[in-house]
Amino acid sequence: MNGIKRFDENGKLIAEASIIDIDEQTVNIARVFVDESLRGQGVADSVMREAYDAIKSQGKKARAACPYAQKWFDKYPENRDILAR
Repeated sequence: MNGIKRFDENGKLIAEASIIDIDEQTVNIARVFVDESLRGQGVADSVMREAYDAIKSQGKKARAACPYAQKWFDKYPENRDILAR
């Protein structure tokens, strides 16, 4: 799994959730990035929701190495069902 990437109209990366396979059943949310110009607008939350949906739809579990991802799962405990134990 490569992750979630969003680009602007010029092809510049503006948001990303880097998701790296650990093994066949587990991925690592290694990094959540949002361009400075978009911070505070809910873009990171949107990217994490898309990442959550993608991971869950594949029947995988996730580890959250990224501090933002860790805080996101703390804020939305109902989404912790995909976290690896």
